[in-house]
Amino acid sequence: MKKNFITGFISGAAAFTMVGAFAANMVTTPNTYPVKLDGKDVSIEGYNVDDYTYFKLRDISDAVGGFDVDFKDDTIVLTSQEKGLSIKEEGMFSSGGTVTEAVNGEFDETTNWLDGTRAGNTAHVDHANVLYQMPENETGLPMVFLHGYGQSRMGWMTTPDGREGWSTSFLRKGHSVFLVDQPRRGEAGSTAAMTNDSIDTWSEESKEYMPGDQAWYTHFRIGRTAPERYDGSQFPEGEEAQDQFFRQMTPNTGSFDMAVNTAAMDEVMKDVKEKTGKKSIYVTHSQGGRVGWDVDTENVAAIVAIEPGGTPEIGSEQYKKFLDAKIPMVIYFGDYIDNGPEDIQSTSFWKNVRDAAVAFAEQYNKDGGNCTVINLPDIGITGNSHFMFQEKNSEEIANHVENWIKENVK
Repeated sequence: MKKNFITGFISGAAAFTMVGAFAANMVTTPNTYPVKLDGKDVSIEGYNVDDYTYFKLRDISDAVGGFDVDFKDDTIVLTSQEKGLSIKEEGMFSSGGTVTEAVNGEFDETTNWLDGTRAGNTAHVDHANVLYQMPENETGLPMVFLHGYGQSRMGWMTTPDGREGWSTSFLRKGHSVFLVDQPRRGEAGSTAAMTNDSIDTWSEESKEYMPGDQAWYTHFRIGRTAPERYDGSQFPEGEEAQDQFFRQMTPNTGSFDMAVNTAAMDEVMKDVKEKTGKKSIYVTHSQGGRVGWDVDTENVAAIVAIEPGGTPEIGSEQYKKFLDAKIPMVIYFGDYIDNGPEDIQSTSFWKNVRDAAVAFAEQYNKDGGNCTVINLPDIGITGNSHFMFQEKNSEEIANHVENWIKENVK
């Protein structure tokens, strides 16, 4: 017989009074079913009424340590408690990469770094760097997070206003998290040739960093012009938050190379599988989404793409490999796309990206796949920019992602 469980009542007296009020003709008996919390027996007093089991809120709170219960001004007051987080293991490693050929000549250990010719020296380059944490109470699949252009793993770790980032949020939800700095970025900056990308430098000959704070701010749909924010924006307010956001921006040390990034990320996914024994949920953002579509599917359990810089062409090899591997995927888009300023070029850019993702998902599903496109305003979540995982409602969106994982990833 299916049992129904309801939490309620803040005192024993209230339990008997309320049960009597709505169940005068029903038989109330003490609950005799055992209760387990995280696999261990716990003692929580309950009552069975008409195939429903009722527990006291205070007893549940004492067992799970999740909230405080009080009764004030004829109101039941629940106050959430900050949950402790126990880390079983954490560390850092590099995946993939190459080693350059030795410089002509013989290495002279007596002069070593003072020898400007670097004769005989090699360099380990173009790897990815991974920071990981594994929770004590691990209940879900590992998650590999890959940042977008101009970013590093820092974006997953914190928010501009100093709250916990998604990496900690998903640790609390029971996932091990693996945070990647892609090749030629952040702590994986070692490369054989410095960048000449026009986004990062003025020209092929220049070594001067090209400024872009205002350009990125507008393109990411935070506001029309910094420091303005769009009406209803979820981006954290104030000069300090904006300053912290801009200081997350990280240039490439070497030019972006899809093949180099894909090779390194394939190795990351292999290393995570070797470490955990499980395939990973691959979480990508923006330009990282393009790399996400290129990786081998062998070690991928699912893809969560946050406003990727595009989706696979329908019928392409990328498309077929995910379909054949039956990889479930979800793609999220924020606000200010359909309602963005029409005179700003980025508005049409993001419309095209979003509409292409919708078309991709429709065909992917027709062909037997599982892909969902979430346009946040359509489900009542508004005010989000390209950086929804750093904004004031980031936890609400993280919960939505977690629910999708529970329903779609086996």
